[in-house]
Amino acid sequence: MNKTALIVGASGITGSNLAEELISQGWSTYGLSRNPNNNIKGLQPVPADLLRPEGLEVALTDIAPTHVFITTWMRMDTEAENIRVNGTMVRNLLDALSPKKSVQHVALVTGLKHYLGPFEAYAKEGFLPETPLREEQPRLDIENFYYAQEDEVYAAADRDNFTWSIHRPHTVIGKAVGNLMNLGTTLAIYASICKETGRPFRWPGSEAQWNGLSDVTDVRVLAKHLAWAATTEQASNEAFNVVNGEYFRWKWLWERLAGYFGIEAVGFDGTIHPLEAEMAQDASIWHEIAERHDLIESDLNKLASPWHTDLDLGRPIEVMTDMTKSRKLGFTAYQSTEESFFDLFDQLRADRLIP
Repeated sequence: MNKTALIVGASGITGSNLAEELISQGWSTYGLSRNPNNNIKGLQPVPADLLRPEGLEVALTDIAPTHVFITTWMRMDTEAENIRVNGTMVRNLLDALSPKKSVQHVALVTGLKHYLGPFEAYAKEGFLPETPLREEQPRLDIENFYYAQEDEVYAAADRDNFTWSIHRPHTVIGKAVGNLMNLGTTLAIYASICKETGRPFRWPGSEAQWNGLSDVTDVRVLAKHLAWAATTEQASNEAFNVVNGEYFRWKWLWERLAGYFGIEAVGFDGTIHPLEAEMAQDASIWHEIAERHDLIESDLNKLASPWHTDLDLGRPIEVMTDMTKSRKLGFTAYQSTEESFFDLFDQLRADRLIP
């Protein structure tokens, strides 16, 4: 069967890596975004804005995807606005595709805020779930734009008779410039600044995260998981956690990340030191570093997202994610977390994004 993928958010960390995975498997692959990615061989760009239905329909006129992968979202000032805007984006997309009757499967990427709560109540008392996180845990009794996105997919699936899958990664580790949530690259930038300025590589987060168990999601694992669920009958109409498959403690990993850069690691000292405040004055420093080392991106804001890193590393609980559901259905991909970070750092250096 010929498979035609439409990746929504193809310029982002998940979408770009998914495009490479699907193209390597022989899929005909289109990438929809407001600013299309033209750097992936074989990816057919589709410039469109999900909030402009008329333009979206025109952009999709000659495209009849069999599989749709929704990997994008837009951050707004409040959760009510997140719900309105991100729900509308999914609805507009699936409404535009509905008349074609070509869609067989829709995959939606959300994340662990499904269990931990939205930005406005993220990992706060009253919203702390039992870990390891499992897919059968009920929705929180609070507004969450992930739920709104899911509900739009469910409604369209009932209308148009396609199957669906929901994918809930933990922190995604991989390369993307301009991504809203990019812990791996943010830590690489922070470590590079520490090395250049002689500052200590100080743990910015909570005691619970420092001492507790955690996991992350290598974007390459996520890409394989998306392709697997879209083509595996037993995985139809299911929600899945997706992580590397191992647990670690940040107090163990932090030393190793510092060792990669040859800098001093400083652990939890009894106080949270938000990275957003730590890096608030670093834009000019990064510009100088970029010029000195002939790097290709001198705008710190396009590389680092310290606000998101603070959310992850400042949580008051350890966060572990159960993968049993995927394993029982045959998904067996596994990734060393230490190598996830080191592979990313190697790639950032090779691409002249860090010194």
